[in-house]
Amino acid sequence: MKRILITMLIGTMLLSLTACGGRETTDGASPSSEVTGSEEVTREPESEAIDTEEPVSEAEEETTEETGATESHTLVVYFSWSGNTEQVAEAIRARTDADVFEIIPAEAYTDDYNTLLDIAKQEKQEGARPAIAGSIDNIDQYDVIYVGYPNWWSDMPMILYTFFDDYDLSGKTIAPFCTSGGSGLVNTVNSIREAEPDAEVAEGLHINGSAASDPDQAVGEWLDHLNLAE
Repeated sequence: MKRILITMLIGTMLLSLTACGGRETTDGASPSSEVTGSEEVTREPESEAIDTEEPVSEAEEETTEETGATESHTLVVYFSWSGNTEQVAEAIRARTDADVFEIIPAEAYTDDYNTLLDIAKQEKQEGARPAIAGSIDNIDQYDVIYVGYPNWWSDMPMILYTFFDDYDLSGKTIAPFCTSGGSGLVNTVNSIREAEPDAEVAEGLHINGSAASDPDQAVGEWLDHLNLAE
């Protein structure tokens, strides 16, 4: 009987040791073998924004100033109420690479055509000089000035007389251009000569208002005829 009990106890002990050994093997597995996937990947910090504007050295800065774009010696000055004269001015600018100054009234004109007729007539009768918003600070640098305007009551708008009163264009070449419904330049070229007696006033260009939307050919022929290119 004692032998049977001893044998049973030894068997029980062996079974217990085997079970404990199995659990130790499972729990003691390397942690790294269970860590998978991208969640554990360490992200490198994002780089800072790179400033691509490199500083200019003193030598490079001097070179830039010496080889920079030269100042234009040609200017287009225009006043436009309906937009017709503006389109002609733009065609001249495109062909001459001139600077542009738009004559803008300090007090805007009405958008109503019939009312404008009355205002323009009254300004002419009174010899008015409507004020211009803005000014040309570097007028001396220009040798050739194209001056554009519509025909109002067979004359330039009075704000053009303001322009000629404000600026001495002596020694410069003035090339007038005008848009109208058919009246042409009338006496405006002579009026400019009287306003600027010491300037050379070239032959003017007239473009009918209906043709102002496509003035390139007329402008090109006129510019070729004047031959004022630098």
